[in-house]
Amino acid sequence: MSAKLNAYAAILAGGVGSRFWPASTPDRPKQLLPLAGPTPLIDETLERAVKLVGAPRVRVVASEHFVGLMSEALTAHGVAPLREPMARGTGPALAWAAHCIEREAPGAVMISMHSDHRIVPFEGLRETLAEAIVRANDGYLCCIGVRPTRPETGYGHVHLGQDLGNGSYEVLEFVEKPDHADAVRYQKSGEHLWNSGIFIWRCADLLDAIREHSPEMRDALPALASGDVQRFFETTEPVAIDDAVMERAGRVATIEARFEWDDLGVWSAVARSRGTDAADNAVVGSARLLEARNNIVWTEATRATVIGVSDLVVVEANGEILVMPRDRAAELGVLIKQLEARNP
Repeated sequence: MSAKLNAYAAILAGGVGSRFWPASTPDRPKQLLPLAGPTPLIDETLERAVKLVGAPRVRVVASEHFVGLMSEALTAHGVAPLREPMARGTGPALAWAAHCIEREAPGAVMISMHSDHRIVPFEGLRETLAEAIVRANDGYLCCIGVRPTRPETGYGHVHLGQDLGNGSYEVLEFVEKPDHADAVRYQKSGEHLWNSGIFIWRCADLLDAIREHSPEMRDALPALASGDVQRFFETTEPVAIDDAVMERAGRVATIEARFEWDDLGVWSAVARSRGTDAADNAVVGSARLLEARNNIVWTEATRATVIGVSDLVVVEANGEILVMPRDRAAELGVLIKQLEARNP
């Protein structure tokens, strides 16, 4: 077994995953679904984190409700939770985690991970993070970048700057989710990587960057210093760490991933994570298909029969059945909100 990395890991596990409705709900959020394999995503994430840094150095950031839902997995892996008083985005969540870790271990490096990523192989992740820790100890705020394998409009990108060696680059800029033409150009140029959302930094450097660059959070930091976590969350503004710090800071680096990565953001990602049949159908659960191609089929309580259709998402879960075009899967969260407003 590889030696543990000299770092802490904070796992963000607060999202519901509305784009995986109806399988994902507030009482069974996305991280509890077996989207990448036969076991729930949170178990796979906890296993990775514990192998990387050891259970005593892993923290899971989530609401009291979600901590309760994940309690069996947390206990099995020996991992402690940080219970968010309220949702304020990844910025406040990571500021709080960094404060807690820095207080426990001054000078510590923190790896920020999400609970819903597919990452293989493990050793590639470990090698990438080891390089990132070197850069973090040099004072960089780091993110892991992934070499694009396709034009992707659903991911943010990082524009590569100076080559620092060993797969590391300074970041010229973060680019929001591009349109298709730009996504094609970014892939061809080789000058952009996908922003994986995996970050590495010294906790003290992150907190200093928040003070310098984030008006959304800086005035709330004294509440953490005084131990008033509730007040910190009540007074900070909701903000993503990308917007609050990474896009504004000056000393930022990206390390190119030495592993395969998928953020499993929409139903179509199941085809990449769970595989497909000869007709490019991805099936999880019980289903039979005839003259059907390029479909995503997920069933939990009954068998689906799919005949003569292509490019659909078909999901049966929690007493609901969803049928929609596969190419609109990224819109599902918004569409469900619209539908529920009209027909609860």
